[in-house]
Amino acid sequence: MLTNEEVAQTIINQFGEAVSDFDDPYDLLTFSTTRETIIPLITYLKDHQTFQVGFLTDITGIHYPDSVGKEFCVVYHLHSLTNNFRLRVKVFLSADDLHIPTASPVFASANWMERETFDFFGIIFDGHPDLRRILNMEEMDYFPMRKEYPLEDATREDKIDALFGR
Repeated sequence: MLTNEEVAQTIINQFGEAVSDFDDPYDLLTFSTTRETIIPLITYLKDHQTFQVGFLTDITGIHYPDSVGKEFCVVYHLHSLTNNFRLRVKVFLSADDLHIPTASPVFASANWMERETFDFFGIIFDGHPDLRRILNMEEMDYFPMRKEYPLEDATREDKIDALFGR
């Protein structure tokens, strides 16, 4: 049975300073890497004779508007079905440069997940075979999951603050 410590140490030995911020919340090995390292990293995990990380569970984005230089995060959830082992890899991006390489050549399922992440967050997956909106209308000129809008409509007059505990 694989342990988080074993896998983390093997990844550190292979990628050195390109990987960081190791943690294991809820026993899920989590760490960060760079956009230059993400594809070699997931390829390494997939091809590793022991790890056999052959399933890409999810790719998604997160918007941290207050984190200067790290406003966006692309999150990869990977699973070794053979070893029943999961891990999460994060890549932080600046709002000025929302480019990251596509994982489609490594995992075919990345195609739709990357399209969804582009559709909702505007993250551009370089080399993607068909990067266009997948759930929203093509005419949309914004990305709805970005935290760029107020949570409430300030123009509404039917909301009484006392009814909402304010």
